[in-house]
Amino acid sequence: MFAMLPMFQRIGPAAFKKDLTNTLALLQGLGNPHHSFRSIHIAGTNGKGSLTHMIGALAIQAGMKTGLYTSPHYKDFRERIKIGNQLIPPGRVIAFMRDHRDLIQEVQPSFFELTVAMAFDHFAREKVDLAVIETGMGGRLDSTNVLKPILSVITNIGYDHMSFLGDTLPAIAGEKAGIIKGDIPVVIGEEHPETVDVFRVRAQHLHAPISFASRTFQFMSRVAVPQGQQVLIHDKSTNGLLTIQTDLEGPYQIRNIITYLEVARILNQKGLLHVDQRMVLDALSSVRQTTRFIGRWQTIQEHPKVLCDSAHNAEGLTALFHGLERSARGALRIVFGTVSDKELDRVWPCLPEDAVYYFASARVPRAMEAQQLARFGQSANRHGKAYASVKGALRAADRAAGPDDLIVVCGSIFVVAEVLP
Repeated sequence: MFAMLPMFQRIGPAAFKKDLTNTLALLQGLGNPHHSFRSIHIAGTNGKGSLTHMIGALAIQAGMKTGLYTSPHYKDFRERIKIGNQLIPPGRVIAFMRDHRDLIQEVQPSFFELTVAMAFDHFAREKVDLAVIETGMGGRLDSTNVLKPILSVITNIGYDHMSFLGDTLPAIAGEKAGIIKGDIPVVIGEEHPETVDVFRVRAQHLHAPISFASRTFQFMSRVAVPQGQQVLIHDKSTNGLLTIQTDLEGPYQIRNIITYLEVARILNQKGLLHVDQRMVLDALSSVRQTTRFIGRWQTIQEHPKVLCDSAHNAEGLTALFHGLERSARGALRIVFGTVSDKELDRVWPCLPEDAVYYFASARVPRAMEAQQLARFGQSANRHGKAYASVKGALRAADRAAGPDDLIVVCGSIFVVAEVLP
C-alpha cells in the first residue's frame, strides 16, 4: 500500500496536495488524535529539523514523554515518528495500515498525509506529554497545520520550493506565517527586513504574542571542540553570558541555538514548560544521543575526513561552506547531487569554485541525472566528473584524496542518505 502513495520526497511536485482535506478526513476517521496531546509547531526554510531535535531534547531533559515528527527521512521512514530516540515500532506501522486500510483507500492520501496521521495516532496512543512537530513544506496548507500548539516557531525564511510557496521572501514568509494561531505565542528565529512585517501583522491580527530571538540573545564567540562546539551567547534579558557546550557541530547551528534559547525562555515565561537554565544547557550537550539526530554536519570518516550535510538550498549551502574551517587542510572535494526541480541558478554561487566536484545521482526518481548536473556545473565553473552512484562518487573522491583533504557530501538528503552508516 505504501508503494501506491504519492511521495514528494521521491517523485516531487506530482505528489504535492495543496490543502488539508485529506489530513482532516484521516484524522477524523482516527478519532482526532491530535486533540489529545500538547504540541510545539515548527516551520521555516532551514533549521527546522535541528531545532525540533533541540526542543525535543529539552522536553526529554525535563522528564517529559516526548514525541518527535520530522521529515524527510534518511534510511527508514520510521525516522519521521519517534518517541524520545525510539522509532515507531514496525508492528505499530503494520497494525496501523491493517486496521485503517478502508479509511486509507477511501481518502487516498499522499505519503506525507498518511505519515502525519500515523504520527499523531501513535503519539495519542502512547500518551506523550508533548509532541514537537516539524512542517513538511510551507505552513499554511501543510498537513501538520491542523494542530493547536502551545507555541509556534518559524526559524527563518529563504528561497526554496518557490513553485509552491512563491518567488519572493514576503510571499514565502506569508505561507510559513500560516502556522501562527490566535492567542498562541510565536517565536521568530531570524529577522529579515523583507519578512519581519509579514510576521508582525499576522501575529497582531490574531492577537498572538510574538518575539524575535535575535532581540534577546546575541552570539559572542565560538570554539570548535571534539564532537561538538562551545558557544558564548549574551542574554540581553538578564545581561548575562551563557557558555553552551553542544554535540551539534557546524557554525550554522548557532542561529538554531539562539532560537532554541528564546523558545525555552518563552515557554518558561508563559508557564508552558518549567525548565531551569541547567536543563536548557544540559539538553544541548547531548542532542544527537537523546533524539537520534543524524545527517547534519556528520563526520563518517577521518583521514581523509568525510563530512555529510543535507544542506540543499542556497541558504543552507552558504551556511555550510562558510562554516568550514579551511585553514589546516588540503584539497576540498565535494560529492554533490540534487533534485531535478532545484533552482540551480541560486545554488551554484553558494558552492566554492576551488573544489573538485564528484557529481552523482541518488536512487530516487526526482534526482537530477549526474551527467546533466556535471554539464550545468561546468557552465557555472564548478568542474568535476559524473558518477553512476553516490557511493561510486564517494569512492572516487576517497581514492583521490590525501589524508589532509576534506570530502563534503551534500546537495540533497537523498545523497547523504546513501552514504550514512
